[in-house]
Amino acid sequence: MELETSGGWNRASHVAAACSIAKVSSKHIEDTDSLLVRLERLAQRAAEPFGLDVAWVELKRHGGSTLFRVFIDQEAGVGLQDCQQVSERLGVILDVEDPIESSYTLEVSSPGLDRPLWSKKDYQRFTGRLARVKTREPLQGRRHFRGRLAGVEEDRVVLENREGRVSIPFAVIESGRLEVELLTPSIEKPKPAARRR
Repeated sequence: MELETSGGWNRASHVAAACSIAKVSSKHIEDTDSLLVRLERLAQRAAEPFGLDVAWVELKRHGGSTLFRVFIDQEAGVGLQDCQQVSERLGVILDVEDPIESSYTLEVSSPGLDRPLWSKKDYQRFTGRLARVKTREPLQGRRHFRGRLAGVEEDRVVLENREGRVSIPFAVIESGRLEVELLTPSIEKPKPAARRR
């Protein structure tokens, strides 16, 4: 679910988007990082009164346009009304604070069913869900793992799959993402009709 408004917003994405602009200076990356931190704090100010959390923010520039995305979340899930309320409140906060130098498009959205996992808290929260994890370096001869999240033990994310349990140090995780699980309803065979005599 997305709600889009236009306004004076600018920058963001994780350093990856900033780095994708050819030959970006390290000062620009630092400026983008500090802006992202500030934008995330402003987004949290907008979300908290509604009992929502900011999962992450992104700031992307493409050509002459800038897109500021805010992903909100809560245990019970996020609806269109949640996105609209946060968007309206954040729009006012951004107009007052004016952290972005150019015009921007603001999007407020839920993380989606296949949401990325950013923190140990995310891995713990989604215990029991199916996920994919990619590591920066090989573990047990591979970098890609898929299984059910079994929680976090010390500084390690635990996955369970057909091969057993795998314990992945959080420090070597490059990315993690929930997988969408489609449940197929069980189809019961109809009972034979009672015979009449």
